[in-house]
Amino acid sequence: MSLKAIHVLFVTASTALALFFGVWGVMKFMSPTGTIAHLLYAFLALGGAIALLVYGRNFLRKMKHISYL
Repeated sequence: MSLKAIHVLFVTASTALALFFGVWGVMKFMSPTGTIAHLLYAFLALGGAIALLVYGRNFLRKMKHISYL
């Protein structure tokens, strides 16, 4: 497995984790025990997920000439 493949794997996993954390933050905020901090966590996590998606797209575009093997 190449460094490119491992990089793509970790960026994908990080994006999924950020998305799940963002959804959890929104759901926790909407619960009776939710606080403004949960909403802030959700916005930060979803913003991070968007940033990771942009980063991953740019990385793949830059490294398109390198094989995954």
